[in-house]
Amino acid sequence: MKQWNDVRRILCIRLDYMGDVLMSTPAIRALKQSHPGSSISLLTSSSGAIAARHVPEIDEVIEYAAPWMKSSIAHSPADDMAMIARLAQGGYDAAVIFTVYSQNPLPAAMMCYLAGIPLRLAHCRENPYQMLSHWVRDPEPDETVRHEVRRQLDLVASIGAATDDERMSFAIPPQDMEAARNLLGAIGVGRDQPWIVMHPGATAPSRRYPPAHWKAAALDLSERLGCPLLFTGSREEAALIDEIRNGLPQAFSLAGKLSLGELAGVISLAPLLISNNTGPAHLAAALGTPVVDLYALTNPQHTPWQVASRVLYHDVPCRNCYKSICPQGHHHCLTKVQPRQVVEAALELLHAAPPHCTRIEPARVLHVA
Repeated sequence: MKQWNDVRRILCIRLDYMGDVLMSTPAIRALKQSHPGSSISLLTSSSGAIAARHVPEIDEVIEYAAPWMKSSIAHSPADDMAMIARLAQGGYDAAVIFTVYSQNPLPAAMMCYLAGIPLRLAHCRENPYQMLSHWVRDPEPDETVRHEVRRQLDLVASIGAATDDERMSFAIPPQDMEAARNLLGAIGVGRDQPWIVMHPGATAPSRRYPPAHWKAAALDLSERLGCPLLFTGSREEAALIDEIRNGLPQAFSLAGKLSLGELAGVISLAPLLISNNTGPAHLAAALGTPVVDLYALTNPQHTPWQVASRVLYHDVPCRNCYKSICPQGHHHCLTKVQPRQVVEAALELLHAAPPHCTRIEPARVLHVA
């Protein structure tokens, strides 16, 4: 589109978590490549900002706790007015608002409108009138459901932005890579033997595979392979990890011990990650590490992107609930995934195709366009 030909300062908005930011990076790359010499800023949450600082295509990261997002806490309206003023001073030629289909883009669009950003692009279900200069009618979920990466690529394609590299983007600083190698060496984990990273935590309770199931799968893998198991998570998840690894041979807890860059270093070196559907699963996909994804059926569009993977879940009639806490109270979409299925998927991936070759069992993956 002609109006977009000369844009040089682009504001991208993705106010969600780390995984959501990573799934927006192919579209951000498309904007960068289609507008040579442009500068891209990302307005995002504090969680998203940590990931965004590892994305080479992003030149500036702006943190904002948007009051219309689930992750925000109450704050003074003066903070929001200050953010609008900051955006107005940024000299942006255009803004691209990335959302999932369950989110309304209009609050962010209003901020950009008030900040005087002339071009404003987003998916929208209703006519936005003056809030968006470029409106892409949102067909989801009534007509189709796309992978989140594809959704954002389709959005920027509407203004002519494209890329020949649709992988997610994440760069590991050399010092973080060195720290990861040193840590692995200190606990005796190396390339001469198989080893597995396991990530049992998740921000939403509805997306957590049961600790007893984790323990059973870990014990079975340990007995079959005799290999080290590295458990990752936040400091707050240390007790959960200790509960799972108690009594297991060669089971190490890295809970709260890694920066995001160091975690990425460990995952990039790992032959396999087993994880709930949370940030590290998308990090593994960005880095090309095969992943067994314990996929709670809270939503359908966040499966691992362009990486060897197995997506495990038990189908339930209450699928796609979008709830952080299981509204039925039974968690059957995860609790009915048997530990032996996790072990079988892990063993299959350890002996399967190279990392960047996606191979997902049709019977176990959600069907997304």
